[in-house]
Amino acid sequence: MDTLTSDSIIITDLIASGIIGVKHPERDNPQDLLINITLFKDLHLVGETDDITDTVNYSSAAKMLIAEVSSCAYHTVEALAGHLSQLLLDTYAIDAVRVRVEKPKKVSQTTRVGAEVFRIR
Repeated sequence: MDTLTSDSIIITDLIASGIIGVKHPERDNPQDLLINITLFKDLHLVGETDDITDTVNYSSAAKMLIAEVSSCAYHTVEALAGHLSQLLLDTYAIDAVRVRVEKPKKVSQTTRVGAEVFRIR
């Protein structure tokens, strides 16, 4: 790939529940995570054809991410974000992906904390 497209598909504030954290009691029960995804893909063709097969079905992607988060357990949001980014690159014909995973209200005086990764195919 010579250049990265600026076209993108976004999924904002997807709520997924999974085991994440370094110590107990955080690891005892699944907790809600907020996941934000940007999938970088040239959208020129789908803009002309209006055919969902020429793009990424964001509903399917969201369902896949929710299922994946519920089936894995990581200590860090950094590792989970990296895992989800690789899964998206492996599953969809995209040029790059940005994944942000956040834990709501886990650090006092914050609304959420997290990590964001950017990966290019």
